[in-house]
Amino acid sequence: MSTIEQARRHLRAHPLALDAALAAGVLACMVAGSFVDPHGERDVSWGFRTPDPLGLVLIALGAAALVFRRRAPLTVLALTGTVSLVAAVASDPRAPVAMSAVIALYTVAASTDRPTTWRVGLLTMTVLTGASMLAGPLPWYAQENLAIFAWTGIGATAGDAVRSRRAFIHAIRERAERAERTREEEARRRVAEERLRIARDLHDVVAHHIALVNVQAGVAAHVMDKRPDQAKEALGHVREASRSALNELRATVGLLRQSGDPEAPTEPAPGLARLDELVGTFRSAGLHVEVARADQGTTLPAAVDLAAYRVIQEALTNVQKHAGAEVKAEVSVVRVGPNVEITVLDNGAGEEPDPETGGGHGLLGMRERVTALRGTLTTGPRYGGGFRVHAILPIKTRTAVTGKPGESV
Repeated sequence: MSTIEQARRHLRAHPLALDAALAAGVLACMVAGSFVDPHGERDVSWGFRTPDPLGLVLIALGAAALVFRRRAPLTVLALTGTVSLVAAVASDPRAPVAMSAVIALYTVAASTDRPTTWRVGLLTMTVLTGASMLAGPLPWYAQENLAIFAWTGIGATAGDAVRSRRAFIHAIRERAERAERTREEEARRRVAEERLRIARDLHDVVAHHIALVNVQAGVAAHVMDKRPDQAKEALGHVREASRSALNELRATVGLLRQSGDPEAPTEPAPGLARLDELVGTFRSAGLHVEVARADQGTTLPAAVDLAAYRVIQEALTNVQKHAGAEVKAEVSVVRVGPNVEITVLDNGAGEEPDPETGGGHGLLGMRERVTALRGTLTTGPRYGGGFRVHAILPIKTRTAVTGKPGESV
């Protein structure tokens, strides 16, 4: 770091010292100017003169007031303006005390708003220039009187320009910081939504297949001794359900791989095209399921297709786990205008799963899936017994976050 840069940082950290140095410089300039006579003898433009003692006192007062220009800019302007007015009227020869008033006016303009700058600047220019022209020792048209008007105007204009530049730079920095915060918040939101999506997928896969494995394992244990063929068939279903669970888990976890990891599975995410296969797994587990479709071969977006599949999967899993024995389920997929409606009914006990006993998280996951796609989900007991799950999914999604093909958000 250079010596100049260190000095700048030191002065910025100690503004009072900077103002004291400025006041000393202004004092030196005003004292030097008090010895210069702009109207020399024998038509010489410049000459030497003896300053007025009153002028030197006023110069010292005006320079001393500039030390506190940042702390009380209006007060300092009033003090420097007063001593400049006294110098313009009573000092002969006139001392250049107005220089301190110009610096004070610049400070006011740089630290306040534009209306205040206009009011204070016009008042300062009018009072000092008018007093110099009307009550000063020089003719009203003298160059020194016009110089007071010009320099006070320059001080106010320069201060206003500096204030505008500072405000512009501050606005740019604030906008950049706000954009950075927005990016960070968006990144955190995306991470949270992706976590929820993966958690829903893992829950659906594990809950569905483990429930089937549990049912088929129970059947196999029950008939192992008396009907080994049926037990062998049940164990085959257990093996198939386990293989499907592993494949879906591998596909879901594969989305978390980094770019340098081995290639992730490319199998497409499940959708309504695999509805018959899904229903077949429940039928093999002893659940009677009827399917009715009236979607006219509608091609759904990947996110909607996956959400519809997962809603049916979770609803049938809840039927298998909570509805009791000899239960029947009905699944319907209907295209209604711009929406596809999924309905799953059963004639079981009609009680909603209790989260405290291990159920109910699937219903929450279904609702999150449907809500993420701007759809609606209603669940509850049916009139006359049983439970009903009804989802309305828009075919054209308007989700704020888009994922890869086959992903849900």
